[in-house]
Amino acid sequence: MTTSTEVRFPLYTRAVPYLPLGLFAALGAILAYVQKLPCRTGGWNAGQTTYTNFCYTDIFPLYFARQLATQNPYFANVPPDQHVEYPVVLGEVMQFFALIARRLAPGNEYEQGVWFYDLTVILLGLCLVIGVLLMAAVAGPTRRWDALWYALAPGVILAAYINWDLIAGALSMGFLLAWARQKHVLAGVLLGLAIATKFYPLMFIGALFLLTVRTMKWRPFLVAVGSAAGAWLLVNLPFMILAWDGWRRFYAFSSERGVDWGSPWLFFQNKGWPVLGTTDVSILGMVSLGILCLGIAVLTIMAPQRPRLAQICFLALAAFMMTNKVWSPQFVLWLVPFAVLARPNWKPLALWQIAEIWYFMAIWLYLLYQDESTRSLGIGDDTYFTAVWGRIITIGIMMAFVVRDILRPDKDLVRQAGIDDQGGGVFDRAPDRFPAFR
Repeated sequence: MTTSTEVRFPLYTRAVPYLPLGLFAALGAILAYVQKLPCRTGGWNAGQTTYTNFCYTDIFPLYFARQLATQNPYFANVPPDQHVEYPVVLGEVMQFFALIARRLAPGNEYEQGVWFYDLTVILLGLCLVIGVLLMAAVAGPTRRWDALWYALAPGVILAAYINWDLIAGALSMGFLLAWARQKHVLAGVLLGLAIATKFYPLMFIGALFLLTVRTMKWRPFLVAVGSAAGAWLLVNLPFMILAWDGWRRFYAFSSERGVDWGSPWLFFQNKGWPVLGTTDVSILGMVSLGILCLGIAVLTIMAPQRPRLAQICFLALAAFMMTNKVWSPQFVLWLVPFAVLARPNWKPLALWQIAEIWYFMAIWLYLLYQDESTRSLGIGDDTYFTAVWGRIITIGIMMAFVVRDILRPDKDLVRQAGIDDQGGGVFDRAPDRFPAFR
């Protein structure tokens, strides 16, 4: 007869190795909060202090700019630029904390904004801890400590609380773990919620599709994609029916938005390059992303051995970021866990993090340069664009190494340990069923 103690003990022993990682992730969350303290203690209303102290965040100002102090911006009859420009999961997270903030500081909107920031940061810190633990579980026992990169990478600490991206990060890691454990409905639901939080997880469907072609494991793929579509529709449909203008703001804004900070297209426009600097950026971005995705598809299908899921997710996500119209500092949070799972080699990761640190500093100094009164404190175009290209080049280097690992699986650090695909789920050790590989 099995006692309750005997049942609990294995669970306890499996959890113990994750406790230090959880503590390191909590440390990263705290360091991220400390980094924003110059703004938290009064800098938000002090002109350019948010830039000179490198502590800018969207969270506090959007409480006021999106009318969260008085109404739900999806349903309110307000101008389009006052609707929340995010998918509905993020918008309703914002509204939920706004309701609490209004109750905690009635009649004092500034204090409400501070409460809104603090409550949001608590959630984001928890999402970082959860994301790190989920990533460690995906990595498996032999590579569990690779998740330290997600917990303590400088780019993560600096960008953690600029925006709400860590929520999508936790959902994306949850999707990857559920897929690895072959819980395909749960994986799809988490992926659908992630897409309803930030749009970038949509790229992972393409990665699943390509590896499904290599293995012919169609049922898990279709179940996951169907579940993702159902979860996305479930959270979006009420807003599509009841608040169409507010709901469509994110999609209209993404379509109409011009070239913005961090994007290589900004460099081409600034320098007036023919074609690259003069053609519609939306067209250029779609065409260049399409070309890169086609290359990833050919690589996946023609590789001598089926690539790992994390490798294709990383390549697809990096391609999406590098061709986008905007590349905000917090986008580093999207890529870190997938970059580490794809190729856990510290040298290119460290080089990339140095580039992310430089970009994080450069963007705020460049914004100071845009204002005549603070120009002497900032940096000009040429210096700023060294930071833009620093990120592009270092991520390109990591992509090149991942491509090399796919073409030469013996160079893959993960597979050198006798692992096939720790996050692949049904793809793990699956034979190639594509006709060319029979």
